[in-house]
Amino acid sequence: MGRIVVLDDQMVNMIAAGEVIERPASVLKELLENSIDAGGRCIRVDVEDGGCRLIAVADDGCGMDVEDIRTAFFPHATSKVRCAQDLQGVRTMGFRGEALASIAAVAQVTVTSRPADAVEGHRLRIDCGRFDEVGPCATAPGTTIEVRNLFAKLPARRKFLRTTNTEMGHISEQFTRVALAHSDLDLTLTHNGRTLHRLTAGGGLVERIGELLGRVVADDLIEVRRQEKGMTLRALLGKPATARGTGQFQYVFLNRRYIRDRFISHAIREAYRGLIEPSKYPVVFLFLEMPPEAFDVNVHPAKVEVRFANANLVHSQVLAALRDKLLSMNLDAPGMLPKAPVPPPMPGPPPGDDEARRQRIAQAMADFFQKRPSGGGQRPLEFRGGPSGSRLSGPAPHEPAPSSFAAPARPEETAPSEPHGPSTADQAPAGAPAEPSRLLQIHDSYILVQTPEGFDIVDQHALHERILYERLCRKLADGPLMSQRLLMPEILDVSDAQAEAIHAHAALFEKLGIEIAPFGPGTVAVQSFPALLADIDVAGFVRDLLDRLTAREAGLDAERLLHEVLDMAACKAAIKAGQPLSEAEMAQLLADKAVVERASRCPHGRPTTLRFTLAELEKQFKRTGF
Repeated sequence: MGRIVVLDDQMVNMIAAGEVIERPASVLKELLENSIDAGGRCIRVDVEDGGCRLIAVADDGCGMDVEDIRTAFFPHATSKVRCAQDLQGVRTMGFRGEALASIAAVAQVTVTSRPADAVEGHRLRIDCGRFDEVGPCATAPGTTIEVRNLFAKLPARRKFLRTTNTEMGHISEQFTRVALAHSDLDLTLTHNGRTLHRLTAGGGLVERIGELLGRVVADDLIEVRRQEKGMTLRALLGKPATARGTGQFQYVFLNRRYIRDRFISHAIREAYRGLIEPSKYPVVFLFLEMPPEAFDVNVHPAKVEVRFANANLVHSQVLAALRDKLLSMNLDAPGMLPKAPVPPPMPGPPPGDDEARRQRIAQAMADFFQKRPSGGGQRPLEFRGGPSGSRLSGPAPHEPAPSSFAAPARPEETAPSEPHGPSTADQAPAGAPAEPSRLLQIHDSYILVQTPEGFDIVDQHALHERILYERLCRKLADGPLMSQRLLMPEILDVSDAQAEAIHAHAALFEKLGIEIAPFGPGTVAVQSFPALLADIDVAGFVRDLLDRLTAREAGLDAERLLHEVLDMAACKAAIKAGQPLSEAEMAQLLADKAVVERASRCPHGRPTTLRFTLAELEKQFKRTGF
């Protein structure tokens, strides 16, 4: 007798359930997709104990008759495909015919359904693969499926389930994915009798994002729309300042199906490169519409992975749409003022003393006006005006007026010098104030700039780093960087790995305008260096570059490596925090900011500018409402 046997249907379904049904959230995903394919417009989800005890999904879709109810739970039974050709253009959420059979094999299932034109409905109960008879029942049009005691007869599977809160978190995530892709549906989610979400149709995508993920996320999104080469793209992008520590808030949908794709993920990362820190993830809601023939969703039973017929086209279209929009926006980060402390309430008078207190105040005011001298007792304040405004006069005619907010002079400014002619101050009319500067350097690191809406605080190092990075990129686009011969070559000791890196990345050094020649055993000489980087330490830069090449060589493409090197070069060449700048230098830095792309972020993703408004200041100083 042969040892190879054909497994019975029950065993096949239990094995298949291992791929299709991983946890309670997998059950919810399959049931929600069936409800959507059935045309449900109002779907209710009830969950108990994180889905381990109960997952119930009720919809108002087309319903099933008595024959379809039983057939639906057979292996590979489906109404969505009929032949192999149908797989080339799948337009429904489900099509494999595996989910219901897999669920019925590992749980207790009750299904109640009624078509809209039927007089009565029917109910079927299944206990881990054992079918009862289908019987009539009274029910509303639509279908309700209850899944109880998931993995009850498979203790090895059940013990791997997490806590109730963890499993409920996965269920909420699945619900969120479906709700975002179908903002035209009424959806309700409850857990242990408590309503978690009640979403109504017609509110729009941004409104739904706010209901599911919070108004903080929804109110700070940038919308992008593009239609080109058979693909329709709509995206809602979070600003760089809202980037998160994980990719939890990145949602990608293809024909309203949630997917994960490495090409699209890479396009999103590249679109935000240089705008956020490398360890951060942007907030992105991306919706793609393509002909079903342009991709294959029949890759995995979970139907989350897809294969595109032209993945490079999808990557380029997504990258171009997102990056063009981000580069066209002013992405300066808003400044965050500290919350003003709430002063403790002033102790009030005893309840019975209000009238007596008012009488004392009235009497004091009457005495003051009766005893006020007729004249000369109080010197009136005099105002001296000018083109830039008015200021108070000094305390008395014979007293010197105090300096108003004068910055300490630098030593070179206070040193005596031989006059070469009448100064501007000597030629100005008496009493005319000098034009105040609208730029102020704070701690030799930050520049305060007055704006019509309030003021900006600029990180001088981060901004100059971005300016130099963009300048280096433009120069490289025209060819290798212009280099200059060093009068005295820089001699470096290198390891065998570093010497190999110099040889392997010869093209990179040529682009950068760095000429390195062997100088002896274990040493090299830097003969030429880029003119744009003339002010930085040559030996230190080349040493750090070699360290990076040897540490990051594996798995790093040439373009990304080049940009990392440019990041490092711009960082080392930029002005440093603590470096004093003249007013002309500050003005030039801000003028360069106006013509540089992505000036709101340094190449590493840190903000260059924080923006504060007068409204925020007035709120802090309690000036609103007066």
